[in-house]
Amino acid sequence: MSMQGKAALITGSASGIGRAIAETYAAAGAAVVIADLNVQGAQAVADAIGAAGGRAIAVGMDVTDETQVEAGFAECVRAFGSIDVVVSNAGIQIVKPVQEFSYAEWQRMIAIHLNAAFLCTRAAVNRMYAAGRGGAIIYMGSVHSKEASALKSAYVAAKHALVGLARTVAKEGGPHGVRTNVICPGFVRTPLVLGQIPDLARANAMTEDEVIRKIMLKDTVDGVFTTVEDVAQAALFLATFPTNALTGQSVIVSHGWHME
Repeated sequence: MSMQGKAALITGSASGIGRAIAETYAAAGAAVVIADLNVQGAQAVADAIGAAGGRAIAVGMDVTDETQVEAGFAECVRAFGSIDVVVSNAGIQIVKPVQEFSYAEWQRMIAIHLNAAFLCTRAAVNRMYAAGRGGAIIYMGSVHSKEASALKSAYVAAKHALVGLARTVAKEGGPHGVRTNVICPGFVRTPLVLGQIPDLARANAMTEDEVIRKIMLKDTVDGVFTTVEDVAQAALFLATFPTNALTGQSVIVSHGWHME
């Protein structure tokens, strides 16, 4: 699964799943853009990839800001000559009952998870179509792209919507050789997931250990968290798949939590 000669931009890649994908892509030969709101963290990842013999640059990017998204994609083309793979990964979480969500919180969740995916998609396809090289767009969905959980209304709504976006762009992009797919991880032990545990414990009158065992991992086949490396390998597979045979799909990486 070589990515030699390819350039990839990964949002939210200063840490967690995004960083694992960036490092995996770089190890496979890609030049990578570490795009993140945390500029210092993004630069640290780019430096680490460079020290390991890879090629990487860091760009500051608020994925909800149209100007910053366009500037980041332009910088990728300027630095590496193309944009071949995009991973729309940046995300946050707010856990509370729907009646307690403020409209501002709802808008923020939709902006970061869904509006950002649109902005990245538009920036990507404009450049991919013009270059005539094809490409791959990967959205970071969730098992919550397939089913719901209480206390996560905005997150579930946005992650469901990503599947529809991917399917539509797959149909539009197919004639241009642009594939779009969604990765749907289960619970991954990242700061985003770990930060939910206290809120879920309070909401369900459980201990934090019970939240892990009885909510997060109870439907897996082995009681094991999905890892960032698991997700990164799925992202590598989708980025390097050679034809339109695999497009408009959602790939579940969840230790059997959700099966189709």
